[in-house]
Amino acid sequence: MPRAHRVLVVGIDGVRLDTIARVPTPHLDTVADSGFLAPVTVAESTPTMSGPCWATIVTGVRVTKHAVWSNDFSGHRLGVFPDFTTRLARQDGRRTYVAAAWEPLVTVADGGPMFRRPTRLTHHAPAADTPQAWEDADEATVRDAVAVLTHEDPEASFVYLGAPDETAHHLGCGTAYEESIAAADRRLGRLLTALRTRPSYADEAWTVLVVTDHGHRDEGGHGGASEAERTAWLACAGPDITAGARPLRPVRHEDVAAQVYAALDRTPDSHWTLDGTAVPTLPQAVLLDMDGTLVDTEPLWLDAAREVAAAHGHTLTDEEGAGVLGRTCADTTAYLATLSPREVSERALESDLEDTFLTAVEKEVRLRPGARDLLDRLADEGIPAALVSASPRRVVDAVLKTLGAEVFRTTVADGETDRSKPHPDPYLEAAARLHLPPGACLVVEDSPTGIAAAEAAGCRVVAVPSATPIDAAPGRRVLGGLTALLHTWGPYGT
Repeated sequence: MPRAHRVLVVGIDGVRLDTIARVPTPHLDTVADSGFLAPVTVAESTPTMSGPCWATIVTGVRVTKHAVWSNDFSGHRLGVFPDFTTRLARQDGRRTYVAAAWEPLVTVADGGPMFRRPTRLTHHAPAADTPQAWEDADEATVRDAVAVLTHEDPEASFVYLGAPDETAHHLGCGTAYEESIAAADRRLGRLLTALRTRPSYADEAWTVLVVTDHGHRDEGGHGGASEAERTAWLACAGPDITAGARPLRPVRHEDVAAQVYAALDRTPDSHWTLDGTAVPTLPQAVLLDMDGTLVDTEPLWLDAAREVAAAHGHTLTDEEGAGVLGRTCADTTAYLATLSPREVSERALESDLEDTFLTAVEKEVRLRPGARDLLDRLADEGIPAALVSASPRRVVDAVLKTLGAEVFRTTVADGETDRSKPHPDPYLEAAARLHLPPGACLVVEDSPTGIAAAEAAGCRVVAVPSATPIDAAPGRRVLGGLTALLHTWGPYGT
């Protein structure tokens, strides 16, 4: 059963990137380590103020479209370019939720609200314009958000924390500011715990984005064009992002809403005219299947199985042939032995199958479209590649003469782990040899058997089906081929 997609965006106002580099923020680090944390430069045309920056973040369009030019929202065009919680609720009937203390976000104060029609909303205005009052308001906001996220079922949520920004305004970017950021991180931790304690959490695939709108001058304050004011950041983790991923291009505020839509499998309508797009990322390593993925050997394997089966008195049907794809030589041998009408030695049968397949591979092995370009791209980007195959070592070595053994940091063949695909052992072994956690690795596979092994290992998967259709799932993208994967990464050097 496919898991339900859910998104949580946590907006923490006015947090400098250099400050989170030195202040302990373990919960933000958890999000960043599970995906990425990237700097965001506020566009030159956008005032470094909360209103314009948050409007860009939640609508996915730039200031020239949403027309929020200051913290007074008068004259805005949020009816034409609504926030993602409103768009999803109004146009798709999805359940959305917003929790915030800053009044223009959720009330008519100063020309608001920015969030016009979410399904559910909670609001606790600060009792006074003081740092402590804002801490209290954020605390009340998170208390309500934890209850909603734990016991209700919003598909897309936005939770706003404003105390760090207000503290910097009143006291500058010193100790009190750092303490407020640490408190915001603890509140983020409570929100993440709320997700993990949901009764339905095991059946859900959550994407979490944590973002700030702008920085601050040392003495506190913003609105200017200094690097400290224009530098923001985004942390993002989700089922389709590998741990420690590297964004392929600079991340922008307008990408946040687009990332929300992508996480919910919602293709933006062209008339929305979004300026942002989901952030393309590169993994820390790529683990590649061989047969049917990089080389077109699946027909050779199927022909070898048919030939060996026929030699032992059985004609392999199309359905039976589909059952041998992606399987090891030993597994296929055991399967063929059950089909043979006469008693056979599995050892002899396995030897015949391996020899027949090897002969075919040595005679004719063709690269799949895009295979050479993919391997060249990985080498150019400095991304370690590993070959993880269900074929015997001598077959792998024969194919490496065509692929080039030098392009792989390591190769894992059948029999070199305790268990083979569909068990996770080969992919766990490859990740261990690269000194990376499985979650940091992207696996490229063509068969259900290999995909089962990769997902059991905890890897993200790109499926490029060759003979058997494969459905998309959280943590698994299905593409038409290797060329399509390269297309998602865009031109080299972008």
